[in-house]
Amino acid sequence: MSKKILVTGAAGFIGSHTVDALLARGDSVIGIDNFNDYYDPMQKERNIAQHAGNPFFKINRVDICDQESVRRIVHEEKPDRIIHLAARAGVRSSVENPLLYQHVNVCGTTVLLEAAREFGVKKFVFASSSSVYGSNKKMPFSENDAVDHPISPYAATKRAGELTCSTYHHLFGIDIACLRFFTVYGPRGRPDMAPYLFTKSIAEGKEFAVFGDGSARRDFTYIDDIVAGVIAASDKNRGYEIFNLGNSQMVEVNHLIRVIEQNLTKRANVSYANPTPGDVPVTCADISKARRILGYDPQTSIEEGMRRFVAWYNEQKQK
Repeated sequence: MSKKILVTGAAGFIGSHTVDALLARGDSVIGIDNFNDYYDPMQKERNIAQHAGNPFFKINRVDICDQESVRRIVHEEKPDRIIHLAARAGVRSSVENPLLYQHVNVCGTTVLLEAAREFGVKKFVFASSSSVYGSNKKMPFSENDAVDHPISPYAATKRAGELTCSTYHHLFGIDIACLRFFTVYGPRGRPDMAPYLFTKSIAEGKEFAVFGDGSARRDFTYIDDIVAGVIAASDKNRGYEIFNLGNSQMVEVNHLIRVIEQNLTKRANVSYANPTPGDVPVTCADISKARRILGYDPQTSIEEGMRRFVAWYNEQKQK
């Protein structure tokens, strides 16, 4: 049976792909996005342009910290579920703007949980991050690992969001899934993320910086695999749970650059700089819990995922 689902960050990278998938399976979507200028708002406009005029999709240009507007939307629309993807993202930017990250990510999440409580929304999905694992040495990262030492304001806000979700489940019985995303990439990806930055620089023949020596490894996870996990989590009713959503494959930054070079048939002009505060050297997800409970099964290798991303990037340039 189709559902009415509220998606925050609906015009963003992960949000717009989630909207696509929900509409494709017959759900109605109420979107919230404030189209902020963290990156070009026109990219966000393009992300959802295909749904203009769709009677099953409505976008509200609202800030998640605007309590009255959020209350009004949840009260009027009466969604069955909330998928909360909106946030200030980016580790490095959070080091420079910790108060902004605290306000949007912690206050905004609480505003949404309060609206869910007040108007009886019993299912809530929260987008967390692998950043909460900090400098954990044990690999792969498991949901049972200690996450008491975040090393960036961004990571701290995501952990705070998880704890606030746990409190709302305990007090009010809301079913909540916290999803720890691992380095998501793909078409519509954020321009400040390495796959986009490196592709743009190599395509334009410009020098770009890699922080560290390029040996840092990331669990790059393709957008379609992430969205499948988000929707599977939204369909389950299991109390309060935390799930890793990654690819469970570690890819060196230098290997990512080689893959992009092959797709563009151009050589990279790389300079290496000191690692930045808040960055972690390695991320890798233990996804056994998500496999077992959600049926989560990522399918996309870095080679195939970047082939699709570069094709999208070239298509956007031509437009």
